[in-house]
Amino acid sequence: MFALTPVLVAVVCVLIVWIFKHADGSMERRKGEARVRPEARPWVDEDLKDSTDLHQEEEDADECQEAEENVEHIPFSHTRYPEKEMVKRSQEFYELLNKRRSVRFISNEQVPVEVIDNVIKTAGTAPSGAHTEPWTFVVVKDPDMKHKIREIIEEEEEINYLKRMGPRWVTDLRKLRTNWIKEYLDTAPVLILIFKQVHGFTASGKRKVHYYNEISVSIACGVLLAALQNAGLVTVTTTPLNCGPRLRVLLSRPTNEKLLMLLPVGYPSKEATVPDLKRKPLDQIMVTV
Repeated sequence: MFALTPVLVAVVCVLIVWIFKHADGSMERRKGEARVRPEARPWVDEDLKDSTDLHQEEEDADECQEAEENVEHIPFSHTRYPEKEMVKRSQEFYELLNKRRSVRFISNEQVPVEVIDNVIKTAGTAPSGAHTEPWTFVVVKDPDMKHKIREIIEEEEEINYLKRMGPRWVTDLRKLRTNWIKEYLDTAPVLILIFKQVHGFTASGKRKVHYYNEISVSIACGVLLAALQNAGLVTVTTTPLNCGPRLRVLLSRPTNEKLLMLLPVGYPSKEATVPDLKRKPLDQIMVTV
């Protein structure tokens, strides 16, 4: 039998203790990394994760003061309706918007240019943080450009459906019978791409803060959807994941603009169908205190 000398026993003990301490330290480091590691969210649009608006330089104090002094305040003009007419108008407007649906089957019939101009002017009436109006509406009518947009979106959307979105999201979309094939991007006579400006520029070229830019542009998109419905046009709200940077470059937009939404706009095709979805009743969406 091989006998361990006291010295050899001591060396072995020290080695064992060192191994266990090293292993414990590695496990603690891994636990620490796991705690600080952000939640994996493969569905997040890389373009919308832009942090530019978190590190913006504010305008010079002199420029801010000058801008405030130059804004004149004027009397507010308001039309007040009798109560019966208010009820009637509000009910009719609700009924109009309640007919709005997301339509993925769009005719190639052309839409009057003036109508598109008017609905975008209407969207531009939306409120915005400090009245910065941080939106750009890019109207695309050229067939070649529309097809290039479709190619970019379908390439990324296939990856989204197969990898990024995950099985739960894909399953939730099955009832809508939608996938990464977006034929309406070719057939719709007009595509409206809405970009948020994460910051602007002052007269001297310095970066200007656009407060609540994403919320402001989202409100404008809601107004635009209502204006399209009022004009008798249809659309489907699309937020193409991870397509923003390539579409921004394709459309020659500056780096301070980030794609928020894309709307194919037109008349419904004759064979258009929509899922028979029901909206929540008032008592499920309103709380009165």
